[in-house]
Amino acid sequence: MKNFKNITAYALLLTVGTSLFSCKKDFNKVNTDPIGKSATTANQLLAPALVNVLSVNMARNRNFNNELMQVTVDINDGEGRIFRYDIRRNVADQTWNVWYPELTNLRNIGTIASQPESLNKSYQAISKITEAWVFQLLTDVYGDVPYTQANQGKDGLIEPVFDKQKDIYLDLFKKLEEANTLLKDGVAIVPTGDPVFQGDVAKWRRLGNSLYLRLLMRLSGKAEVSAQVIAKIKEMVDTKPAEYPIMQNNTHTAKILWNGTNSSTAVYSSPFMINVRPVDFRTPAITKFFMENLTTWDDPRIKPLYGRNNIGRWGIAQGPGGYIGVPSGYAAGSSVVKQAYFYSDAQVTNGITLQTDPYTGIIMNVAEVDFILAEAAAKGYINTTGEDYYYKGIADAVNYWIPSLYASPTDPAVKAYAVAADIDWDNSFPLNSTTAGTSSKMGLIHLQKYYALFLVDFQQWFEYRRTGHPIIPKGNGLENGGRMPARLNYPLISQATNPTNYTNAVAAQGTDDINTLVWWQKP
Repeated sequence: MKNFKNITAYALLLTVGTSLFSCKKDFNKVNTDPIGKSATTANQLLAPALVNVLSVNMARNRNFNNELMQVTVDINDGEGRIFRYDIRRNVADQTWNVWYPELTNLRNIGTIASQPESLNKSYQAISKITEAWVFQLLTDVYGDVPYTQANQGKDGLIEPVFDKQKDIYLDLFKKLEEANTLLKDGVAIVPTGDPVFQGDVAKWRRLGNSLYLRLLMRLSGKAEVSAQVIAKIKEMVDTKPAEYPIMQNNTHTAKILWNGTNSSTAVYSSPFMINVRPVDFRTPAITKFFMENLTTWDDPRIKPLYGRNNIGRWGIAQGPGGYIGVPSGYAAGSSVVKQAYFYSDAQVTNGITLQTDPYTGIIMNVAEVDFILAEAAAKGYINTTGEDYYYKGIADAVNYWIPSLYASPTDPAVKAYAVAADIDWDNSFPLNSTTAGTSSKMGLIHLQKYYALFLVDFQQWFEYRRTGHPIIPKGNGLENGGRMPARLNYPLISQATNPTNYTNAVAAQGTDDINTLVWWQKP
């Protein structure tokens, strides 16, 4: 027995020793990816980062923005219903946890493109534009957020300070100025690695400047910066338009076409198809507010089109009574009945539904720019009236979904549609009114802008917080005192992993809840 134990022990030692020797001898070989690369390029980082950001934007647009802004309404009497302004703290986590990691990739595009061996001004600019896009979303959702020290974990900076929203916005203006200058030279990029514009850097320049206008308009009512902001809008539109090209038609709209319809060799799958079951996609009802406007206007986006299984471009199903919506904010126990809803792919065999539509991946569209300019004109920031931009916005918004329905923004059919729908421009209207049933120029512009922003991340919510438009009805089942949430709370991970800077941010900005106004909302 003693000899057996000795032999067993010896065998064990020999096995372990041999294994250790083998591991040491082949360490480099077995720990090297035989097909991978030790470095990447700006081109390789761009598409995955943009697809991932846009995917989470679409998800949160669908289940958060649309519920808040009365596009859809959940038929559910349970707790935590967003359409009732009952916002649970974990709602804040998803976007934060996707946006920040992808910002590392977007920032790295600029870092790589600044190296002597891979120098490329266009990728440097695209890095700045896409960073500005995502950081604008972050600061408008949460307020003060990590910015100057963000995304530096590999350098050992794992507890970044929270920058003030004012400072973030001013630096985003600087980034977009720099991007506009960098793109002047038109340095080529790899078309197949660009899921948005397929290598057309002139369109990237238009996107950067259009995003610039969005950010400028968002601060135009903030007294401490309004003078410089309005002056910049005027410079871009009136004084130096050739130096600041912006989106002018739907070929300039920034989007990712899903499901193999992109002109590049890559195929990008819609998150509506890969992340949402058909039964879940068609579950929410469309609200009375969203639906009644469209039916009253006889809007072409819901009218049946040839070759689409007799459904409109937005794929809205009719109930027994027709296009009937559910009042949002209804009280629990009201026994509401869903009628109108968005078709899912399982319900249509040979047609396009909103779930399968390749055009849902919108980053920023030209119609939004039109309505920004209509507002700027109506407020006297630029030297024109708001009327032309208003009608152009209507035409571009409809033509995005139904190409060439209107021959041009000046097509008489655009104004005829507006007159028949009783949404035509009237210069006698006052500039603004937030009283339901009272017409105003801002009311006209922002109601149409609301529909133009359909599916565009959180922009409807941001604009409502800025302007109070569109004027949406308040149901008697709302919680939170009937107040529209002003922000989302900071995610739990920020409290757990960055407690000192989180505490400082709350002390500076205000209580970490949904009713604390962000800087640009404060008087």
